[in-house]
Amino acid sequence: MDDPAILTELRRRLAEAEETLNAIREGEVDALVIGDGGVDEVFAIGGDTESYRTFMEAMDTGAAAVDEDGRVLYANSALCRLIDHPLPTLQGKPLVSFFDARAAAEIGQMVGKTASQREKVEISLKDAATKMAQVFLVSAKPVRLGLVQGHAVTFTDLTERVRSETAERAERIAAAIIASANEIVVVCDRVGMITHANTAASAIYDGDLIGKMFEDAIPLTFTDAPDLMSGGALIDLALNGQARQGIEAIATQAPKVKDYLISAAPLQVTEDQISGCVLTMVDLSQRKAAEHQQLLLMRELDHRVRNTLALVLSISNRTLSHEDTLQGFHQAFTQRIHGLAATHSLLAKQGWTKMSLHDIVRAELAPYVETDGTRLRLEGEEVALIPRAAIALGLIFHELATNAVKYGALSREGGHVLVAVRGLTADGAAMRVDWVESGGPTVSPPKRKGFGHTVISHSLAYSSKGGTDLSFPPEGVICALRIPMEDIP
Repeated sequence: MDDPAILTELRRRLAEAEETLNAIREGEVDALVIGDGGVDEVFAIGGDTESYRTFMEAMDTGAAAVDEDGRVLYANSALCRLIDHPLPTLQGKPLVSFFDARAAAEIGQMVGKTASQREKVEISLKDAATKMAQVFLVSAKPVRLGLVQGHAVTFTDLTERVRSETAERAERIAAAIIASANEIVVVCDRVGMITHANTAASAIYDGDLIGKMFEDAIPLTFTDAPDLMSGGALIDLALNGQARQGIEAIATQAPKVKDYLISAAPLQVTEDQISGCVLTMVDLSQRKAAEHQQLLLMRELDHRVRNTLALVLSISNRTLSHEDTLQGFHQAFTQRIHGLAATHSLLAKQGWTKMSLHDIVRAELAPYVETDGTRLRLEGEEVALIPRAAIALGLIFHELATNAVKYGALSREGGHVLVAVRGLTADGAAMRVDWVESGGPTVSPPKRKGFGHTVISHSLAYSSKGGTDLSFPPEGVICALRIPMEDIP
């Protein structure tokens, strides 16, 4: 082995072998000829490499041939564009090294198996941060390339199809949301033409809105937005990226509801482009009716407060003029205000709409007798009264009850009061109600008519059909009341 000639020959052969291996790696050798026992044997390196390269280049999909370790032997131009690397950079490198970790793991599992695999893979490419994640159908099939055992891997781009399916699904969801919304939802394109409208929109337009210009189909007048002259102006703002919310408007030609609260916003299907606008219209009819009712109630309250204060002032003045002492005034005035308050409390519970005649009687006599006992008897049909009649009768029954407690049937045991509804008067203009006392001391007409007599005589005189007749037979006071039929709803 120390012979220099032998060493020189071995070095030459080693150099030739390394040169041959390098040529094989670089794809410069398509076949290898080996002599054995005088017989030359030809081994194809990768088979007809030019044929499969030509075939792969003709494919629209990305394709690569990898060895059993997943290193790239060859990749066509479509895959090079996809990965954004030239072929020399790819060759000899693991194919999975050019994909994100999740995609690399999925592709690596497919290439590592002996059976054909096909999976849908979402890929975020390395060194391509500006690109969106793409979806590919990746297929890996075991193949033998001459002496090399590996896989043929193809990448079929499904991104557009998946995005189209996603867009269609989003469109169906959006359409379902629009259709199920209680308020009116209208979608317009960039020229203001209506492309979508839900069922609720029938309240504002009697017909099919699709294909019509919003401004023509739904004319609007804005009550609290002086910068908006029409619905078209609102759409223009939305198309320019300016959203407006909660604008009151009147739909002048709407067949049903006229008052609406309108909001408009740009419709952005992509991040940087406005493709139309969305308008929502909320029915304000109930709110407007509530506001109108509230205004009426406030006016009515103001009117009633003024009337009540005037009544209190009148009670005060008249009580003062008929009482000789401050103590007498205080007692009489306080009792009358309590009587007035009792009627007001009942009216408040009823929402100042109407109240029962029997409830008024019970409220005014409750401080003196048990209203469900034998000393107070109510007869006849129940009568509902509007507030003005209820207040008047409350004052009258208070004065009658106070007089009965001091001087009449309720001043001693055994006396009782009957309040009876007798029916209509002869002319049918009023309902007659009698207050009848019995079982008390002998009655005689008063020598002086005080303020209580004035209240009884004049409280129902606000109507020519109303009034009272007060009589004093010995067996007990009788007061015949005439309640105007206009006060009985």
